[in-house]
Amino acid sequence: MASPRSIVFVRTAILLLLIHAAHCFYLPGVSPQDFQKGDPLKVKVNKLTSTKTQLPYTYYSLPYCRPGKIVDNAENLGEVLRGDRIENSPYVFKMREPQLCNVICHLKLDAKTAKDFKEKIEDEYRVNMILDNLPLVVPIRRLDQESPPLYQLGYHVGLKAQYAGNKEEKYFIHNHLIFTVKFHKDLQTDSARIVGFEVKPFSIKHEYEGEWNGKNRLLTCDPHTKRTVINSNSPQEVEVNQEILFTYDVEFQESDVKWASRWDTYLLMSDDQIHWFSIVNSLMIVLFLSGMVAMIMLRTLYRDISKYNELETQEEAQEETGWKLVHGDVFRPPSNSDLLCVYAGTGVQFFGMILITMLFAVLGFLSPSNRGGLMTAMLFLWVFMGLFAGYSSARLFKMFKGAEWKKIALRTAFMFPATVFVIFFVLNALIWGQKSSGAVPFGTMFALVFLWFGISVPLVFVGSYVGFKKPAIEDPVKTNKIPRQIPEQAWYMNPMFSILIGGILPFGAVFIELFFILTSIWLNQFYYIFGFLFIVFIILLITCAEITIVLCYFQLCSEDYLWWWRAYLTSGSSALYLFLYATFYFFTKLEITKLVSGALYFGYMLIVSYAFFVLTGTIGFYACFWFTRLIYSSVKID
Repeated sequence: MASPRSIVFVRTAILLLLIHAAHCFYLPGVSPQDFQKGDPLKVKVNKLTSTKTQLPYTYYSLPYCRPGKIVDNAENLGEVLRGDRIENSPYVFKMREPQLCNVICHLKLDAKTAKDFKEKIEDEYRVNMILDNLPLVVPIRRLDQESPPLYQLGYHVGLKAQYAGNKEEKYFIHNHLIFTVKFHKDLQTDSARIVGFEVKPFSIKHEYEGEWNGKNRLLTCDPHTKRTVINSNSPQEVEVNQEILFTYDVEFQESDVKWASRWDTYLLMSDDQIHWFSIVNSLMIVLFLSGMVAMIMLRTLYRDISKYNELETQEEAQEETGWKLVHGDVFRPPSNSDLLCVYAGTGVQFFGMILITMLFAVLGFLSPSNRGGLMTAMLFLWVFMGLFAGYSSARLFKMFKGAEWKKIALRTAFMFPATVFVIFFVLNALIWGQKSSGAVPFGTMFALVFLWFGISVPLVFVGSYVGFKKPAIEDPVKTNKIPRQIPEQAWYMNPMFSILIGGILPFGAVFIELFFILTSIWLNQFYYIFGFLFIVFIILLITCAEITIVLCYFQLCSEDYLWWWRAYLTSGSSALYLFLYATFYFFTKLEITKLVSGALYFGYMLIVSYAFFVLTGTIGFYACFWFTRLIYSSVKID
């Protein structure tokens, strides 16, 4: 038995590993840019986002001030799929030169523009901007003044409020922005690098003398008299025929934060203590359970194999019981074996994609500063992993005495992607109907189809060809010609019951981390604890394998040899719990009220759950496949 000191040492070592992995370095994907005093800084605008609707819109879908010519940035595939639309803006700063009360434009609201602004304010839309590849954030002070502030991505278009003594709610627009650009100065060259981009939005009804001609001096905000906006006591209401002046200030603030660490502020936005210790404790519990399961399995199996391999009398040999009794049927091909081959191959494709993505993320190649990088990497890895999907499905197919490898390759190349594509196409049509920038353009849709048909499908066929050319996997024992009758099973060995029970433990390994992943996706927060996620993935792998092996062992002991599909479904059933948890999350954490937004949420979570089913099912299936081959090759069969 391990000493308390050694246990403490191991726990400390694991904790240090997690801390290191969680704070793994990242490669921002852009080289640092040095700015001299007076250099122009161009602010870019991105999509308008809302956690209430989940439908992004382009910045200029609202009648905001426009530059002379709107220029689109070239977005990568991941950015387009995320709904990012990055464009230039009329905001131009000069490095380390503060500005006060710059007027961008004057706008008179008509019925349509007032309605547009009101709708976006009602749905709590936020404006997103970018400066030197840093997203704009709004600092929010905590109750504990000593703690660092929380940061909200983007500022709200406006707010709903009531005048004092009036119960009627009015809409007010944030028309004055106070930008703070934080920079780190190089003392030798006097150049500076941008390390922070913050804003404080205000709503103010600007006053001026006479009619607006573009040169009027403002009474509410005047750089000559050093009069600045410090509150929203006289806010700008959104109503028809109201005149709105859009203005901004720019402050520059020297910072000790170095350029390489400038993303730390964005990545550490939540309270880490609860997050860290909940994950560590979850992992400890799952590791403990996995260790217990492994010990039980090794001791029980060792005793069984030793007993079966002892010299037996003729009478004892005739009274075989347990898993050895079904040796003549355990490797009999299952019903719908073609479909099992397809799903196993697709699962291998998923496993390869996720494993390599995780490794790249842990090493820091998929930083949030490289917008869309994670999604782009996953798409390309999925396509190229088609080679292994075809190989795996063809190897199984040949073991099941299949002959037409092209048929199985075709099904492997199309079954899962086609299902996902149909759901994705329907969801995209709904987004198009809402005129959202989240709708995938025709060109991008064509690129996705090309990746599928032009690269993935041929690679699946190449993999299938290679896999089918290999010698067939030989069973460790011969299969009887006549199937053995399966005895009546106890209630707890009912297939549906054992399958549903089997999915609980793998889901338990990931559900805490799942909460943070869902929060980052649906509440517009950064997720960058890939070190933790990678370890959770390894734990998921071990848990899926072990729970499937244990239940498979009990099944064989009760003389039920139909283990192929049950092994896949046992660990795969964790996807059902994932979808149920996503439903619980929808009703408890999100404020989505629109039907289209709800359909988007459940549509995308259905795709995620389906993918999780294929991944976990394949892990469980291959673990059980290895286990059955191992135990039946370890005993003497007369």
